[in-house]
Amino acid sequence: MKTKKIEALWAHVHTLGVLASLGSFTATAERLGLSKAAVSQRVGELEQAAGVALVRRTTRSVRLTEAGQQLVEATRDAYAGIERSFSGVRDLADAPRGVLRVTAPVALGRQQIVPLMPAFLKQFPEVRIELDLSDRLVSLTQEGFDLAIRHVATVPDTHVAWTLCATRSLLVATRAYLRRRGTPRRPEDLASHDCLHYLRATDTPSWSFEPLKGRAGRTSVAVRGPFAANNSEALREMALAGAGIALLPDFSAQRDLQAGRLVPVLPGWRAVGAFGDHLHAIRPYSPHVPRTVQALVAYLREALRDGFAAAPPA
Repeated sequence: MKTKKIEALWAHVHTLGVLASLGSFTATAERLGLSKAAVSQRVGELEQAAGVALVRRTTRSVRLTEAGQQLVEATRDAYAGIERSFSGVRDLADAPRGVLRVTAPVALGRQQIVPLMPAFLKQFPEVRIELDLSDRLVSLTQEGFDLAIRHVATVPDTHVAWTLCATRSLLVATRAYLRRRGTPRRPEDLASHDCLHYLRATDTPSWSFEPLKGRAGRTSVAVRGPFAANNSEALREMALAGAGIALLPDFSAQRDLQAGRLVPVLPGWRAVGAFGDHLHAIRPYSPHVPRTVQALVAYLREALRDGFAAAPPA
């Protein structure tokens, strides 16, 4: 095969590598900014040039053949090196530029991250943010994200994390609910209340607390209530409607506590284990961090340095 022909297929080989990571023609097309037909055409042309099948297609999945996997593995490091080199060259520019793909949980993104973006984009007009709001833990490498904003307790060893701020979990309700049902004085009292809890894979939902002062030790209480959800915004809305007592991350409860629409419950106790205790910016480890990533992390650390103080009105 002539050299010119081989060079014309370099982009096709990269497309095959992305397809191997994502396992879907549709996802590969979205990642590369191509049509699904263009991705299929590239793979077909690559197979024709190689003289062997590289992809095994079924109605449910896409898998590489042994030859396809061998080609992807042999060229993966080379393409990763090209990406690192291009990022390094791009960072020689006077200011951060380019597309930055970020993923964040739905409630955190809507309530805290999105409101910060206009000022960041005004400061860095040559940067474009693509924000994916999802509560699922995506694979940053496979799905092509540059950064994840996560409310977690631990970070994988294969990733680097910047701590943005500390967070805490807050037990809240409306005054109307507490007048109607009574105010809990200790964690055990929650067993007789309508508790709005975060939906997790557990048979018996429970909340754990530690006293802020006095005796040490942890108290766990099995809770039940009329509503559970895997989104803190939904729990907050139900609490605001007077449906019960909700355990929320402080970034979800902050504004309503400050406005007096919600009030703290069991203020002498600290909820533990429900949500992460820090907000992190996370990315897979690499020796080079793009300037756009550095700029966004520095901006978020400054903007969130005071955390989510939620002192209610007197």
